[in-house]
Amino acid sequence: MNPGQGSWDVGATAWLLGSTALVLVMAPGVAFFYGGMVRQKNVLATIMQGFAAIAVVSILWAAVGFSLAFGPGRLVGGFGLAGLTGADAYLPGGRLPGLAHLQVPVLAFAAFQMMIAALTPVVLTGATAERWRFEAYVVFVALWTLVVYAPVTHWIFSPEGWLHRLGVLDFAGGAVVHANAGAAALAMAWALGRRRGWPQEQHRPHNVPLVMIGTALLWFGWFGLNGGAALAANGVAATAVVNTQLGACAALLVWVGVERVRFGKGTTIGAASGVITGLVAVTPAAGYVTPLGAIAIGLLAGAVCQLAVGLKSWFDLDDSLDVVTVHLGGGVVGSLAVGLFATRSVNPDGADGLFYGGGYRLLGVQLVAVFVVVAYSLVATGLLGSLTNRLLGNRVHPREEAVGLDLSQHGEAAYEIVPPRTRACAPVPVSSVGSPRSRRR
Repeated sequence: MNPGQGSWDVGATAWLLGSTALVLVMAPGVAFFYGGMVRQKNVLATIMQGFAAIAVVSILWAAVGFSLAFGPGRLVGGFGLAGLTGADAYLPGGRLPGLAHLQVPVLAFAAFQMMIAALTPVVLTGATAERWRFEAYVVFVALWTLVVYAPVTHWIFSPEGWLHRLGVLDFAGGAVVHANAGAAALAMAWALGRRRGWPQEQHRPHNVPLVMIGTALLWFGWFGLNGGAALAANGVAATAVVNTQLGACAALLVWVGVERVRFGKGTTIGAASGVITGLVAVTPAAGYVTPLGAIAIGLLAGAVCQLAVGLKSWFDLDDSLDVVTVHLGGGVVGSLAVGLFATRSVNPDGADGLFYGGGYRLLGVQLVAVFVVVAYSLVATGLLGSLTNRLLGNRVHPREEAVGLDLSQHGEAAYEIVPPRTRACAPVPVSSVGSPRSRRR
């Protein structure tokens, strides 16, 4: 294989490789964000799930996942790129229709998509925090990547996919990543059941600064996700980067504002949740809408998702860290907003939404995509969860849950707790140091 051959766009390649590194940062960002939100006895297990997903999904993606996602076919790709061994055979205009549009090396595109694939299952772990057996989780992630994520990616991201041919617009993963992972989170939260003591006991975040560090890493990495999705260093990429920032800021402000109106105070956790909600919602629209459209999407998503947080109590759903609200809710709002705010003046390869004279067609196909992705993810995830439960048992033993997943699953603790001294030691007078009397003491 000679990945260096061909006439590549050097600038686009450099931009995509840099964006790939930024997207990789997002997975640890999610892990730290969730790690700070859980109780002290579960922080390492939560972070470990994120790093395990990176390893498992990356290997699977290289082996067969990328080929299934971007090979030819309407429902799922073939095996022409299995192992990434045939990357040099599919140059721009080459034999693989799904990659014929690329102006960057296939391996660069595969690496970028690999990081997105690794990020997606990490997102759903927030809904299942503090109760998922590690071995069952690892097996689930492997199966879910191949059975759920790869086909959904093919349907929307690949030019060969049936939803793509229908005209669905998803710039960087509002449906593929966030609505998909949010629906899977809903299914697994139901399958695993409530945490011990919830909702009577308050499970408060044990380390809010760690939450904010995770938020900062996510915000930073998201410029690579949305900017890199343009696959070139051009005006669409610049628009996507600006829209990413504006959507996050708008949602932060409205989330904290709604908190002040409802509860009298705006919280740090609320600010972090607002940022993530805005980033999620603007992701499918980042390269298709104007900056003012991105602000409107951020404001809409921030208000809707903040008000929806309390719904989990109505449905008796222990979504530990509000993944369903933020990612499923934000992904759906953002995907549908494309049908309202998209305009060809920003991206000629897109379409005009309802507010720009495009009528209801784009909004309709966006609704179809959201419905299909959410329904498929819910059903398929539920079946996979049942399978792993039969094979390994998804839920940790009640005793292990009480001890905490850090010790029961990994045999370690995040913090060294030194017990206080039971009694104070009387000071020894300086004059007595070294004297026979002091030695007898």
